[in-house]
Amino acid sequence: MSEDKPAETVETATEVNSVPNGKGHEPGEEITASAKTPSAEDCENPNRTENAEANLPESQEFLSGMEEKKTTRFTDFEGKTSFGMSVFNLGNAIMGSGILGLAYAMANTGVVLFLVLLTVVAALSSYSIHLLLKSSGIVGIRAYEQLGYRAFGTPGKMAAGIAITLQNIGAMSSYLYIVKSEFPLVIQAFLKVDNPAGEWYLNGNYLIIIVSLAVILPLAFMKQLGYLGYTSGFSLSCMVFFLASVIYKKFNTPCPFTDFSFNGTASVLNVSVKDPGGEDDPTCIPKMANLNSQTAYTIPILAFAFVCHPEVLPIYTELRNASKKKMQHVANISIAVMYCMYFLAALFGYLTFYGEVEPELLHTYSRIDPYDTLILCVRVAVLTAVTLTVPIVLFPVRRAIQQMMFPNKTFSWLRHIAIAFVLLTLINLLVIFAPNILGIFGVIGATSAPCLIFIFPAVFYIRIVPKEEEPLRSVPKILAACFAGIGFLFMIMSLSFIVIDWTSGTSKASSGH
Repeated sequence: MSEDKPAETVETATEVNSVPNGKGHEPGEEITASAKTPSAEDCENPNRTENAEANLPESQEFLSGMEEKKTTRFTDFEGKTSFGMSVFNLGNAIMGSGILGLAYAMANTGVVLFLVLLTVVAALSSYSIHLLLKSSGIVGIRAYEQLGYRAFGTPGKMAAGIAITLQNIGAMSSYLYIVKSEFPLVIQAFLKVDNPAGEWYLNGNYLIIIVSLAVILPLAFMKQLGYLGYTSGFSLSCMVFFLASVIYKKFNTPCPFTDFSFNGTASVLNVSVKDPGGEDDPTCIPKMANLNSQTAYTIPILAFAFVCHPEVLPIYTELRNASKKKMQHVANISIAVMYCMYFLAALFGYLTFYGEVEPELLHTYSRIDPYDTLILCVRVAVLTAVTLTVPIVLFPVRRAIQQMMFPNKTFSWLRHIAIAFVLLTLINLLVIFAPNILGIFGVIGATSAPCLIFIFPAVFYIRIVPKEEEPLRSVPKILAACFAGIGFLFMIMSLSFIVIDWTSGTSKASSGH
């Protein structure tokens, strides 16, 4: 293994240099620099690097000089993605279809309670990313699976890899399921086909295969996440259009609204919020705090609203002039932008329909007028955004599979393309032939999401940060332990709600996943 290591490094280094945009180094210079500059921390604690050489796979980054003051040199990768593109990519990873369920969440918590919960979850997500970045900085490794390996050996690596794979396959399946169920309805509404007679272009199964082959697969073949910055920017702009439309509709929808099914001409007579007696209509007054049987279900929906942790380290890897501080800025900006969009979308969606809002916001608009052109355009924009998120979510899964199955192999285009193709085929088959399996992914999501957001970052941090630097009783480690406890609490809550749902035969908890 040790004899052929320099050759592998040369091969990878030359490959990096052949990538356009960005400055390349001579492969020889890269290797000599890394050989001459062992990390200061590693000199103090030599046993920490015992497995470093054995674990330098294709997508693995080993930092040679890990002190923040020194310029960091990488033996096999130099990031080329700009700050802005990294923000777009991370923002797109956070922004899922969950935004459509947030107005329903607000209806069941009240405006103030929702804001408090959303703020707490955003702060916890930022802290979680801080733990991940700090752990990766100490060992000079920027792959979730390898952090698991450093903390707990092979079981840690496999646990992280399997959690990422299951979490992200679940996310991709739910995104494609949205395309399968929504896309035909949108086409049907645009073409004003009231009674479809089995046309192929109104068949969701054909449509997801077309979308997968034409859009998702080519993007998934990209060598680096950084190139997806442009599609992520476009995806986020679709969501901004969604948000603008929700705000616009608030001021153009009467309250209480008239249901299209009761009144074919959808009259706009009830513009006044007063009822005949001059009193405010009680159904049109927002509740500041609201506790009901559905409130508890909204907590898991919000807890997982900022899931982007599998993507954080791959994006960090490709960040130009990467440092822990710079990546934390990327994360904080992404979370802050999503926080604002989430709150505004939930607030204006709720203030449009109040207690009538449905778990899927756009369906509520269709109840007023199914042929509303603006809402149809918004549905197309949401479908576009969801479709363009799939390749971003696929990257960490491919990386996890490579870490688990081909840990010491250099980059291979054939393997890169084959894994993407097999994953997408599998997900398409699941969504076409076994849509009921999404219920099982609800359980997987309730298990893997708390692990990736709360439990793994905290326990990896406790294990990886040396005791000399931070004793077990130090404040940061006690905080990390409490953080892991919160993760277990969320996991138990989510799973118990799903079980209650299944036993009672309703599906309220699944509305936000």
